[in-house]
Amino acid sequence: MDGNSAYEEIEAEFNALEGQLADPELLADRDGYTAVARRYKELETKAVRIRELRRHQEDVEAATEMLTEADADERELLEAEIETAVAAADGLVAELAELMAPRDPNDGKNVIVEIKGAEGGEEANLFARDLFDMYQAFAGQNRWELEMMNAQNSDMGGYTDVVFMLRGNDVWRKMKYEGGPHRVQRVPVTESQGRVHTSSATVSVLPEAEEIEVQIDEKDLQVDVYRSSGPGGQSVNTTDSAVRVTHKPTGMVVSMQDEKSQLQNRNKAMAVLRARLLQAEQQRRQDELSQQRRGQVGGGGRSEKIRTYNFKENRVSDHRIGLTLYKLDRILAGGLDEVVDALAEAERQDILDGS
Repeated sequence: MDGNSAYEEIEAEFNALEGQLADPELLADRDGYTAVARRYKELETKAVRIRELRRHQEDVEAATEMLTEADADERELLEAEIETAVAAADGLVAELAELMAPRDPNDGKNVIVEIKGAEGGEEANLFARDLFDMYQAFAGQNRWELEMMNAQNSDMGGYTDVVFMLRGNDVWRKMKYEGGPHRVQRVPVTESQGRVHTSSATVSVLPEAEEIEVQIDEKDLQVDVYRSSGPGGQSVNTTDSAVRVTHKPTGMVVSMQDEKSQLQNRNKAMAVLRARLLQAEQQRRQDELSQQRRGQVGGGGRSEKIRTYNFKENRVSDHRIGLTLYKLDRILAGGLDEVVDALAEAERQDILDGS
């Protein structure tokens, strides 16, 4: 399909969506309205740029026609006008080529993040809390809403497991690169001889899945309730409010116990389960099509450490793109933008190169 045909299709769909959004019947259909509004937003930037391109092309045509009857002074002005319009049109064509490259289907979604202490015992759990604090600060800088969903505290104040939701603009676009194993090199608080240890924590970043995207049959679920417990097995409430949901077809298990209400814990568990099922289905489709374009940059390869945090050298290294910054203190305080921007640029170049 050539560029003009693609532009015409986008314009036609965008105009149709504008009409649908003004339809009172659609306003009464919440799910339908949400789907149309999301698609409208996806196309809006492209449609606006196409309209701008059309105007510049019309300016070139009009000025070119006028050249045939123009005198010397007018010709100079018209040629300058044509040059300006052609340059603007060329810039818009290049921008549209980038806008129309394959898009991430999860753009615009909120995310569910899970951090678990991995290798390194209690030091790994303490590092998991450091990562949570980093993302909490990053969320604050971006004015995102953070909702705690579940937390399993360790004996020394770390997290063996913590799950939270992030809501706001560009959440997925900025957080999707964080998925994978994170490694820390530092002297643990439990080390009396000052030796540097290496520990790790894993981060999972899941796009929030709506019910219309992932349909779960209640017959496929096993729901167990039990009494919540805190660090060391201590009871934290007196009712069986904790919930464990097992998706029998896949074997996925999600447990929630932070809320006092069994219903609230079940709702949160279902949100995490939907997100995991959506990610699994997207990965299956990607594997079928052999689209490994993003490699470790886009999806967070799980087989290797994606990032190392070295406290002694105040260094952070992202191994996927060979980035090293001596700004560990700033990054742990939420200053992740420089890392995110570098990863996004690497992904953009990867997509444009078609690799």
